Amino acid sequence: MNEAEVIIETRGRMGVMTLNRPEALNSLTLSMIREMTKALLSWRTDDDIVGVLVQGAGERAFCAGGDIRMLYEGKGQDLSYARGFYTEEYQLNTLIKEYPKPYVAMIDGFVMGGGVGISVHGSRRVVGDSTLFAMPETGIGFYPDVGGSYFLPRLPGKTGTWMALTGARLNASDAMYCKVATDYAPSDQHHMIVNRLCEDAQVCDDVGLIVDSLTGRPAPSELVQHVALIDTVFALETCEEMLAALQADTGDWAQKQLKILGTKSPTALKVTLRQMIEGVNIEFRAAMMMEYGISMKFVAGVDFYEGVRALLIDRDHSPVWRPVHLADVSEAVVVSYFAPVSGADTLSFLE
Repeated sequence: MNEAEVIIETRGRMGVMTLNRPEALNSLTLSMIREMTKALLSWRTDDDIVGVLVQGAGERAFCAGGDIRMLYEGKGQDLSYARGFYTEEYQLNTLIKEYPKPYVAMIDGFVMGGGVGISVHGSRRVVGDSTLFAMPETGIGFYPDVGGSYFLPRLPGKTGTWMALTGARLNASDAMYCKVATDYAPSDQHHMIVNRLCEDAQVCDDVGLIVDSLTGRPAPSELVQHVALIDTVFALETCEEMLAALQADTGDWAQKQLKILGTKSPTALKVTLRQMIEGVNIEFRAAMMMEYGISMKFVAGVDFYEGVRALLIDRDHSPVWRPVHLADVSEAVVVSYFAPVSGADTLSFLE
């Protein structure tokens, strides 16, 4: 008998979802998204449930992202799977963002991409010593979706734009500083938080009080020393200007960011920068509708498949982007990713 990819259970008055693909770093499949959505909808109106908790099985990851191999196999020919996957994933992200009860995500280990989408929109995000948080999509010829348009531009200063473009990996201290996490506890104490919530939470307000009582602050973030540079460089209007500013800075950290950006898809970089600008003033559902249109354009293109091939399939880490240079990605091409969509390429929401 195959083990469930996500274990859904009620413990005390908490609904608990455990992502159960540790060998795949708990990457999300469409069936997992459906099971989580079904459970959340059921618990939303269940008076016996006062809060929801989501965690990952194993010690390596909360969730390292969406399982994009199925998307890769389509290679732009049949977009029906991609259309279904992104529709249901974004519906789940929105359900979590608008959830009326406390939603606690225990995000120790890898939390990337799709894993961010099922955690960062919750009311409490608890990091641990092994947390590695990132939105690395520009490295696979994609862009930071799952609500990245909404939460990244709202992080302090220009840290969200920096994260979106570079795919920067944050530890627990950095995640707390950037406000993608709300709480910290040592990794070996996370099970205590889970147990206390399941044993003691009797009303919704108890959830926050219990988390408060068992969490604290991690060591100071080393990211602080780079914030002035981040806020200056990543406030510039174009990717080309950002690269020029980093090139002019001879510091090791600036040169590291320059090198990282040089590995990313030029198309993905320009679309992502536009995404960060567009996302500043739009509401969450509008952001998700915009992302659905962008996602369908990416999966109908070439860089996404080349990025997945190079990083996840062949693992040669040598993607050949088309086009190769930022200068060859026109403004008209970037704008086309944000063109209004209709028909099959519009996103509906669960009610």
